[in-house]
Amino acid sequence: MTRSQTHSPFDRRRFLKAAGISIALPMLESASAVAATGAAANKRLVCIGGFLGFHRPAIYPNKTGRGYELTPILKPLERHREDLTVFSGLDHRAAGGHQNWSNYLCGRKVGRISLDQIVAAEIGQDTRFPSVQLTAGRPVQSMSFTRQGIALPMTQRPSVFYSQLFASPEDRAHTEYLLKSGKSALDTVLDDARRLQKQVSTADKAKLDEYFDSLRDVEVRMKRQLNGVHEAPPTTDYKLPDYDPIAPNLMLEAETLMYDLMALALETDSSRVMTLFLGGLGQVFTIDGVTLQSGYHALSHHGNDPDKIRDLVSVESQHMVRFARFLDQLKTKTDAEQRPLLDSTVVMMGTGMGDSSVHDNRDLPLVVAGGGFKHGRHLATDPAKPDAPMMGNLFVSLLQSLGIERHSFADAQGALSAFG
Repeated sequence: MTRSQTHSPFDRRRFLKAAGISIALPMLESASAVAATGAAANKRLVCIGGFLGFHRPAIYPNKTGRGYELTPILKPLERHREDLTVFSGLDHRAAGGHQNWSNYLCGRKVGRISLDQIVAAEIGQDTRFPSVQLTAGRPVQSMSFTRQGIALPMTQRPSVFYSQLFASPEDRAHTEYLLKSGKSALDTVLDDARRLQKQVSTADKAKLDEYFDSLRDVEVRMKRQLNGVHEAPPTTDYKLPDYDPIAPNLMLEAETLMYDLMALALETDSSRVMTLFLGGLGQVFTIDGVTLQSGYHALSHHGNDPDKIRDLVSVESQHMVRFARFLDQLKTKTDAEQRPLLDSTVVMMGTGMGDSSVHDNRDLPLVVAGGGFKHGRHLATDPAKPDAPMMGNLFVSLLQSLGIERHSFADAQGALSAFG
């Protein structure tokens, strides 16, 4: 950094420094929702996202409404069909391509605050972890975004998430040391930023106010974590394997463990808002003793080859096998009022990719389970109609069921009238 950069408060590359940590300032001009309303029916939200989507002909039923036939990908969910709704035709009207997969929870524009983070701000604040972001498989795409557009990192190792949920006294002492060190650095950064605020234009002060909001969010999270360090963590008899299944071809095993730990986190009220990203690259799976002919990503670009489609559907069915087992646990485990967790938990399994074979982000397959909705149906939307509802309309319905009085999401206005 040059002398002029060091002394000019208006250079956009200027950094606030504390304890060896540099935090970049936002772009400055000088360089050139509503709170939850009372008791809600639902208390928790879980969002699962498959990076490579689901083969639409193998997941969408031909019949709408009740009594639809179970398609190959839906068959593992048969015992839960009265507890879930299948949606077809919904999307965010977003551009195609893998880079736009992250529209899934954001709406048309990647980087808008994601559905889970809207919910976390309202119902997650009284738990040890206001929100949890997990991945089975390498996190090649972002799924959760703060209101400042910051992509939240995901935990890939089940053992790391397990140690967070059920920390030993030694782990808690180490965490307290790290949090206190970080809080000291953050205090210094805030002091520096307040001094800088006195030297900039009115427009820049407004921009810095947004920046302060972001830092305050970090500060609130750190304080909450510090408070949680002194609380006795829950205990469990659940045993992890001796190794973390993070090798690409062990992704399905990692997925199973993550679902188990998510169920425990919900049962112990450690978190009420969780996301799970299901990755998909070159891993070659062996399913029921049969090794598939190609890697997962190659299968998704099937080019209508029937053998590749067969293997792709086999992988996607395995995702549903694990999802069904997760729903089993939420039906068995109970909340503080001894009610099944699924009765007051909204669980959404979906994707930001409608057809990964051609990178089409329209018509996104989606399943919503739990939450006390009128389930047992296939609700189909014709996206070609100019007044067709969007996925954001469904998100409004989910938000309202959680006691969050939102009437729009991204570009969508109003709740999805067919779902309730």
